[in-house]
Amino acid sequence: MVDFTFAHRKEGFDEHIDKSIRGYADLLDDVISLSRYFVEEGTNVYDIGCSTGKLTQRMLEANQDFCAAANYVGIEIADGFYDDMLQRQEHINTIHPWASVDLRHEDVRDTEFENASLITSIFTLQFMSKNDRRHTIQRIYDGLNEGGAFIFAEKTVCQSANFQDMLTFNFYDYKRKHFGTEDIMDKERTLRNMLKPNTWNEIVNMLKCAGFNDVQSFWQNHTFVGAMAIKN
Repeated sequence: MVDFTFAHRKEGFDEHIDKSIRGYADLLDDVISLSRYFVEEGTNVYDIGCSTGKLTQRMLEANQDFCAAANYVGIEIADGFYDDMLQRQEHINTIHPWASVDLRHEDVRDTEFENASLITSIFTLQFMSKNDRRHTIQRIYDGLNEGGAFIFAEKTVCQSANFQDMLTFNFYDYKRKHFGTEDIMDKERTLRNMLKPNTWNEIVNMLKCAGFNDVQSFWQNHTFVGAMAIKN
């Protein structure tokens, strides 16, 4: 699996992604709001590809009033985020000493999901091969409790090449508001052999093959899609 940290770290990872994907902040707000329907006392909440741990902390804080006894586990493989994760862990321990939070430097392929009410993955599985992704989704399904949810976001590819070209150029137009053309092309060259996006139909098929019957998208911008799958 790719160790990828979005190399432009001057402004910070979270700020960089916010400028790279229009509506990213809204996506995270939606994930936080939806988490309230699923997080339960005494269960585990996993955040795959937690990067700096920001989403993990926000889910904890959003659910603390009515569900303080859940365990939050952030998983990140990229070495470049290790120091950020340590700082986040120390920060959470200081301001929420009662909380059960474990930010792990770990390959998700080695993670054992169990007793999970919610598992999130924001723009992470798209860097995995199809076989690894299928295997991971199956383990996610197996590790969820009945009624639990997998909330995720991925970059997709269009079924139609014409639509793909139009949306890609439109996406580049947006990025040029924040980055120079050379920066955009450097990132494109870096990602070309790292990203392994699927069509939306392929993603749904993977989820259904794992056992998920209920799959629903709730956010989309360009070819980026946010969705959830419920185990029932």
